[in-house]
Amino acid sequence: MSRFRDPQDPLFQALNSSISFDYRLAPYDLEQSLAHARMLAHSGIIATEDLEQIERGLAQVREEIDEDRFAVAEDDEDIHMAIERRLTELIGAVGGKLHTARSRNDQVATDVAMLVRAHALEAQALLRELMATLVELAERHLDWPLPGYTHLQRAQPVYLSHHLLAYFWKLRRDVQRFKYCMTATDDLPLGAGALAGVNFDTSRMFVAQELGFGGIAENSLDAVSNRDFVLDYLSAAATCAGHLSQLGGEIVLWSTSEFGFCRVSDSFASGSSLMPQKKNPDAAELLRAKAPRVVGDLTTLHGVLHGLPLTYNKDLQEDKEPLFDAIDTVELSLRVARGMLGEIEFDRERMAEAASDELVAATDVADALVRTGVPFREAHGIVGGVVRASIERGKRLSELTDDELAELAPQLPPADFRALLEQRQWLESKASEGGTALARVRDQLAQARHVLEEALA
Repeated sequence: MSRFRDPQDPLFQALNSSISFDYRLAPYDLEQSLAHARMLAHSGIIATEDLEQIERGLAQVREEIDEDRFAVAEDDEDIHMAIERRLTELIGAVGGKLHTARSRNDQVATDVAMLVRAHALEAQALLRELMATLVELAERHLDWPLPGYTHLQRAQPVYLSHHLLAYFWKLRRDVQRFKYCMTATDDLPLGAGALAGVNFDTSRMFVAQELGFGGIAENSLDAVSNRDFVLDYLSAAATCAGHLSQLGGEIVLWSTSEFGFCRVSDSFASGSSLMPQKKNPDAAELLRAKAPRVVGDLTTLHGVLHGLPLTYNKDLQEDKEPLFDAIDTVELSLRVARGMLGEIEFDRERMAEAASDELVAATDVADALVRTGVPFREAHGIVGGVVRASIERGKRLSELTDDELAELAPQLPPADFRALLEQRQWLESKASEGGTALARVRDQLAQARHVLEEALA
């Protein structure tokens, strides 16, 4: 017996085994094995009778896995060996022919590529559902004003619809990133063998077409060592989780008594174990906290691949757990975000009151001065002086007298100044493309609906 088949140390077995987590690759391994077996028969490498037995055996293995009856043996190192071992138990020595012209190296790379493709599609579907929820919310709250912030200080008023749609466009970019994962996984690794190809005249394009790949990996060394597509998925997932974190963070702030802009449904909140008056926006807080976890998954794989020589190294076994964790975290987060937004309630009066702070009209006053011919920098200084004077004198801007305004901003008639302090004026003055004027928000909503309809076409 080869020394490589001697009994292994239990500690090494525990380190080396991956079946505790790569079991979830089983559906992809079965689909790949079926396509591979059909290619072997198509190429005349195995007999048609062998293929029929392999197809029957794989169907039985799939049934056992689907019904949670599949038994893992003690010496099954990974799910790939477990499936082949069970296949051989079911159909005898013919089961051993399945592994002809492939290695676990190209087999694993193909399974992982298939999994990434499937979950990149799932992420896109979940993102579109969340985007549709944002559009519905924006339509229901079309003309509800609230303050816009910079540095978490009230800056300029916007409509709630405009604010919600900002997340729509963030998520659309996430869809585009996950779409790229489909391109990144479009070259079939299978057929590269361990690293140098196989000793049979196989038809790799036959397998590619069976499994929905657009082409084949052109270099066998690259095929078995490539995990760029995993990095691409993790990168898209990390950015997506970051956007959900921002959304969660704002909901946490907005639901506080200090802001009071929204109320999170009891379905996505919890009470305090000590203070009965509190309702904690737990779902939003967890969305906020999940992002660094997914970034950690991305960083982990970058660390694994850093400086790794070609081709296959056991280090690559460490690609799966961070990938699986990111998949589970992002998909759950997207579902929770959609559910939470579907039940959230906004306080129109509280938001309008916060948006009515006259100081946020300062930019509009400066722009009005510019229209009279005052250079913007000078206008900026004049309005800054008006704001400082009102604060020092303990007055609202609208409470400044005509004489005070003539002293502080002689270029602007007092009546025009006061007209600019009307809240609706602040909102509707932002008529540039992409701005918060109601007509522009309606344009934006129409474009958002078009994006969703195009995705479903």
